[in-house]
Amino acid sequence: MVWLPADHRLMGDHGHQMPFLVLGDKYARAVKVGAEAQPVMFPLADTGQIQELLSMVDGVMLTGSPSNVHPSHFDEAVADPSLPLDPARDQLTLALVRACVHEGVPLLGVCRGFQEINVALGGTLHQRVHEVPGLMDHREPKTAPFEVQYAPSHPLRLVPGSVFETWAGGSEVMVNSLHGQGINRLAPGLDALAHAPDGLVEAFGVRGARTFAYAVQFHPEWRCWETPFYGAIFEAFGRACRSRQSLRLQAADLARHTPA
Repeated sequence: MVWLPADHRLMGDHGHQMPFLVLGDKYARAVKVGAEAQPVMFPLADTGQIQELLSMVDGVMLTGSPSNVHPSHFDEAVADPSLPLDPARDQLTLALVRACVHEGVPLLGVCRGFQEINVALGGTLHQRVHEVPGLMDHREPKTAPFEVQYAPSHPLRLVPGSVFETWAGGSEVMVNSLHGQGINRLAPGLDALAHAPDGLVEAFGVRGARTFAYAVQFHPEWRCWETPFYGAIFEAFGRACRSRQSLRLQAADLARHTPA
């Protein structure tokens, strides 16, 4: 089972909005099909429950979202108040990242999740990548069909000898691009494993991690079964989750047969 934390959003019509907990279908489907694991949610989970809930799952995936990580977590003011934030998600996921790394729980971050991991471990973000001199505009054409928004947009340069080079089958691969924020300072303990043509970090791994602990700025969940590189990421994540499941079940079986 893979835990996917939810977004917190206000939804409704005619001036009446109510809070909803939201998980994008494409993320859950990529876990189900690509990683061959069961996606699960724990609605209203809080930081005090992280240890208990991690003991019940085999991995964690931090998804993308329309919302951004609140810049107060990297000591900046909000640059664009019109962009959505999700402080409730921040409170859970930033602590969850640190717990996953400490406990050796397989961890995959995508887009916002990629940024969450960087911030949780001490890195910072560009709030508006397209306004940084020398960097590209990495945002998608929002009025275009989804097939266009998620189509390959630019190449990635993959670090030689990295798992990403193995998954891609070469040193360069095309990926989609749908983000306004991006990494400014990479957190200590993270290794950059892929870069966009402008030098922006697009993938990293947690140095010395005991298990799968990788994150990407692009969106491999989009029809991952149609793109070998995207599929390879989820297949590797799924293998790590099954390894943890085996260890969890062995530990549970041992506990059942150990005299009190």
